[in-house]
Amino acid sequence: MTANNSASAIAHPNIAFIKYWGNRDEALRIPSNGSISMNLDGLETRTTVEFNPSLSKDALFLNGKKSGVLATERVTALLDRVRSLASITTRARVTSENNFPTGSGIASSASAFAALAIAASAAAGLELDESALSRLARTGSGSASRSVPAGFVEWLPGKSDANSYALSIAPPNHWDLLDLIVIVSQGHKKTGSTGGHRLASTSPLQTARISAAPARLEECRRALLARDFSALAHIVELDSNIMHAVMMTSTPPLFYWKPATLAVIERVTALRAAGLDVCYTIDAGPNVHVITTGASAKRARRELLQVSGVIEVLTARPGGPARIAP
Repeated sequence: MTANNSASAIAHPNIAFIKYWGNRDEALRIPSNGSISMNLDGLETRTTVEFNPSLSKDALFLNGKKSGVLATERVTALLDRVRSLASITTRARVTSENNFPTGSGIASSASAFAALAIAASAAAGLELDESALSRLARTGSGSASRSVPAGFVEWLPGKSDANSYALSIAPPNHWDLLDLIVIVSQGHKKTGSTGGHRLASTSPLQTARISAAPARLEECRRALLARDFSALAHIVELDSNIMHAVMMTSTPPLFYWKPATLAVIERVTALRAAGLDVCYTIDAGPNVHVITTGASAKRARRELLQVSGVIEVLTARPGGPARIAP
């Protein structure tokens, strides 16, 4: 590569209905179990990759600031895979911007590495299909594999790099669901997901969580495809609670919740008892994702904003695939 080659890509974060927590293979991020998620339209990461022969090492700029060594090393590891596929050695400048809070449990790494995989591949002149891009994104952040396809997505866990990838099981317009993202903290969490995944096996509950995951996946898939909100609410909340039980019983334990997190959970439970289509799920962070329907969204959002400790409520509908930016 003798000239600067650049490309930009946009990807959405996703919210997992059935969670990914723990790896069968840490280096390749082959998950311990499959997962199901929904892409979040309106929330996005925009990433530009420029391969530049004048650079002696990769550089990463996130939200206008140069990133530290650890974040840059994760990006370099994915870029090395791209360079290997493209038979090049050129270093790259990567600039990435999020329009939502970073590192607080809204899957910023998922959208970041999905956008990086697509932008870097295009800039290097590669033409990879969706499953190959999903596999590539997975090596940077497991959840990023799910941000590559559109809409409602299932990540097939596989047992190797070749068969661990995500695919769309329903398009964005399949169901009028919304994710009300209840922000109770905008701070960067002390233990990120990568560190948390390494602790999963230290919990005495992880083996049971993994063994029952296929049944929960089937129940979630069935509810999602049938647009059965009651069934979806049951399995989504159960799976989230099980994952956080694993987190809380790991060594050392991980407590991501804030007092406002629990207050939101209690409000959601009360609202569903009052007849609204609402359920909660929480990723590795304190913020709560409240899944609802178009018919219930307005009242649910109004009620959630009244909970003590809630900073704001973001609204996202099912989103499309990661893609090259115009």
